[in-house]
Amino acid sequence: MRATPTRDVATLLEALPYIREFHGRTLVIKYGGAAMVDPLLREEFARDVVLLKYVGLNPIVVHGGGPDITAYMERLNLPVEFVGGLRVSDADTVEVAKMVLLGKVNKDIVLRLGRHGQPAVGLSGDDGRLFSVERKSAPDGRDIGFVGRIAHVDVDVLQHVAEDYIPVVASVGADEAGVSYNVNADEAAAAVARALRAYKLVFLTDTAGWLRDVADPASVISETTPEEIESAIATVAGGMRPKLQACIDAIRGGVAFAHIVDGRVEHSLLLELFTDAGIGTRVVPAR
Repeated sequence: MRATPTRDVATLLEALPYIREFHGRTLVIKYGGAAMVDPLLREEFARDVVLLKYVGLNPIVVHGGGPDITAYMERLNLPVEFVGGLRVSDADTVEVAKMVLLGKVNKDIVLRLGRHGQPAVGLSGDDGRLFSVERKSAPDGRDIGFVGRIAHVDVDVLQHVAEDYIPVVASVGADEAGVSYNVNADEAAAAVARALRAYKLVFLTDTAGWLRDVADPASVISETTPEEIESAIATVAGGMRPKLQACIDAIRGGVAFAHIVDGRVEHSLLLELFTDAGIGTRVVPAR
């Protein structure tokens, strides 16, 4: 049922203090999961990001493309393996990841943002030497191939682009020798947010947030701190672990707030940013 005009106005008034607070601030959005796969959610995400730009925020989108990479690897009969939420990456995997992320996913996002009213520019870690990457191991010390960690982010590149466009950053990069690496998109988003001293970092994922009980979608932890995450992260498995670690790194690197929200919910980005109730898990500095 359609909301009444009075409720429409009340919603706008509820958003007003948040719009005022966030005006001119940088927001880094890690885009992934169902929000990248479902056609309706893809369009709604683009509209939401365009709205953020129009009301005075400085949104920067960082994306992976795990489902697409996996689909193409399976079509090429390449092995698909994850360790601690990170994709094991040999040279062929990195080549496929770069082709999919840069040639398909990144350009699709740029086109959708433009179609909804804001010009965007696609970037990777290689453009303008945006990312300086080093090889990393899995959390348990295992060798996972050409998987990198971002040692440095050249913020000048992003700041110049963000003056007039919405930057859309694919999570790949290279080291000083020119060797390419697959970079976890959660880690890439946190690195970008830290380098820019962003006000907020938002992760769109396929759960309602960080759950006390993974079997209970209602057990969302609405607010937490890096210290509370550290005390529990050893028990966290799968893709939530790198997201939580990225939240820790972001907050300790100067980001004011980090959020994990359910990208399967239409307009979850706006609900988290512009409503009193919010949605998902918010990570704040220690109280």
